[in-house]
Amino acid sequence: MKIEYKWIALTNTTIGSLMASIESTVVMISLPAIFSGLRVDPLAPGGSVLLLWIMMSYAVVTTMLVVSFGRIADMFGRVRLYNLGFVIFTVGALLCSITPATGTTGAIELIAFRMVEAVGGACLFANGVAILTDAFPLGQRGFALGINQIAFIAGNVIGVVLGGILAAINWRLDFLISVPVGVFGSIWAFIALREVGHRRPQPLDPLGNLTFAAGLLALMFGLTEALTPYGRSDMGWTNPVVVASLAVGVVALVAFIAIERRAASPMFDLAMFRIRGFLFGSVATFLFSLARGGLQFMLIIWLQGIWLPLHGVAYSDTPLRAGIAMLPLMVGFVVCGPMGGWLSDRYGARVIATGGILIGAAGALLLMTLPADFDIVHLGVYLFVMGAGMGFFGAPNTSQIMSAVPAEHRGSAAGMRTTIFNAGATLSQAIFFTLVVVSLGSTLGPSVRAGTQAAGLPSSVAAGLASLPPGGAIFAAMLGYDPIAHIAPPAMLSALPPGVLARISDPHFFARLLATPFVDGIRLALLVSVALCVLAGAASALRGGREEELGVEPAFVLDVEGGVASAEAD
Repeated sequence: MKIEYKWIALTNTTIGSLMASIESTVVMISLPAIFSGLRVDPLAPGGSVLLLWIMMSYAVVTTMLVVSFGRIADMFGRVRLYNLGFVIFTVGALLCSITPATGTTGAIELIAFRMVEAVGGACLFANGVAILTDAFPLGQRGFALGINQIAFIAGNVIGVVLGGILAAINWRLDFLISVPVGVFGSIWAFIALREVGHRRPQPLDPLGNLTFAAGLLALMFGLTEALTPYGRSDMGWTNPVVVASLAVGVVALVAFIAIERRAASPMFDLAMFRIRGFLFGSVATFLFSLARGGLQFMLIIWLQGIWLPLHGVAYSDTPLRAGIAMLPLMVGFVVCGPMGGWLSDRYGARVIATGGILIGAAGALLLMTLPADFDIVHLGVYLFVMGAGMGFFGAPNTSQIMSAVPAEHRGSAAGMRTTIFNAGATLSQAIFFTLVVVSLGSTLGPSVRAGTQAAGLPSSVAAGLASLPPGGAIFAAMLGYDPIAHIAPPAMLSALPPGVLARISDPHFFARLLATPFVDGIRLALLVSVALCVLAGAASALRGGREEELGVEPAFVLDVEGGVASAEAD
């Protein structure tokens, strides 16, 4: 029996999306094993910088390149660039798994290999959705994109669980497991996929590509570096390097807009933002990604660094247990993702996507009610609600964005959608981390001082621990490092009474000191998340109605150089 091409495209692009998205989070929960395997102390000078770049380098590079790759694919073929992405990604994963050096050099090598992997991931992200949109008719597109989006979001959660399982054996397996999947996907894509979309051969736009990539790279670099301490400050927002990077990023992106408005063959046709469905769908994507992108990181810190240690779980076991605790988020998405796609095919994207955003806001509100030592069942129910909201939003929103643009622009439109999503997630991590650290700046010191003095530590050591930078305290808790061992001289510790030494040597001692101040900070972050969800819901409600999606009315009318271009009605 001959299989229709659309199902071949769906299965292959779903595998590609799943594999690439797993790699975006698999490292997040494996950091303790990676730093131990590379023999790097994250609390040593420069350790937090290495930690952040190992975790975020993949997202930075994919965000920077995905629009350019989408544009190139529109010109030279989406399948061709998609196949190349599979190969590059596989090579990058193999290099990560065999990182030869240790110490700081090994960490830098791993960051570089992650960037190679991300180049392949950008090719996959930029073209998978466009290939699906080309292959499926409008009436089935929401379902197909729903399956693909399930793979994308599920990969983020599976990466957390899988990272915990494999890191317990060997951290290199986190990357090695992608190699056979990548080889299989590369061969299958080369044999089975074919070009069925519209191609528009045009010259490249080197200035547009350069200013866009440079602007995003500067912004992503600045946001990442802002999370590290600078001088006496807990954060790096006042670091001249951060300020300069953010300024360069803004200037470069303004230059990109000016260049694209005058380019004969722009990298991305900015006139597409005059399309109502594309504009408001993209705004909703950014705001919803901004609302939830940093929450998973914060929840992992809460689980690994506080809740699990409070319940007697050894730090070596917290990655796996934290991944399992996050499973309801994936279940909610997997259950509601296909349903959201199917409902949007029947009733349109506006109501379903907007409802999904509001369900996500309800999940964030519920999480705000949790105490530091919460009931794990309550956490599971609230995560399921958040996952359900993401499921109802993802497929309808993506389908509507991709259906609103002309077929020949779908590669660059898919790239822009992914860039907007990744940029929102990266900025979200910076915002939420800053909110939590700022909150800890006023509450952590007194809590630590009181707790350590009550445990019997000398006032000088208690004062030293109370001055620990909040960011360093968070990373220490997440990675299972004992800040007391780094601050207190060994001679002083050995002179303590046995009872006092036993209390402060308990690996869960610091988690108890951090619990209440951290929860106060994360509640502030969750409140901001709810507000962003409300704004995202308002933007989603402004998108075009069902008639516009079906092409009963022209999806858009653009005034380009005095002419008019109309979207096709699929």
